[in-house]
Amino acid sequence: MSAARNIELKARCPDLAAARAAAERHGARFVRVEHQRDTFFHARTGRLKLRERTWREGQDAEDRSGAELIPYERSDAGGARESRYHVVPVIEPAALIAALAAALGVRGVVAKRRELWMWHNVRIHLDEVEGLGAFVEFEAVMFPGETDAEAHARVAALQAALGLADASVVPVAYADLLEL
Repeated sequence: MSAARNIELKARCPDLAAARAAAERHGARFVRVEHQRDTFFHARTGRLKLRERTWREGQDAEDRSGAELIPYERSDAGGARESRYHVVPVIEPAALIAALAAALGVRGVVAKRRELWMWHNVRIHLDEVEGLGAFVEFEAVMFPGETDAEAHARVAALQAALGLADASVVPVAYADLLEL
């Protein structure tokens, strides 16, 4: 199975309410709020995390949950860049965390509240990360036949629409920021 690809950009955001309003004005649609816990493991190459998440589909719906193992490779260069990843559903996250922790060691744990919005094929994440603050992340999921230039253009359009300065761009994962 080949890796999925996206073009992504992450930036610090001093005002998530303003970013939310700008995304909505730009035509993005709200999907849901998720609470995520990412356990990062030491990996020979790239990054490896197990994501546990809970969310509610509607106001009167019950909470739903899920977990997935996500190995990914992405440059730590600034600006929008390619990420190659796999998403593997996990049935028993606690057991897998214990096994991976024993075999590889845990690098860190990132807990966040994520508000998910969509604009075309771009996932817009409004993140409140414990111990780090507020961020906006864009992930332009690459469709067959779509060029990198098209994905970069969409990410750049959103960066401008939400008023995220180049100086606010963060080139590393949340786990890396927690280690600094």
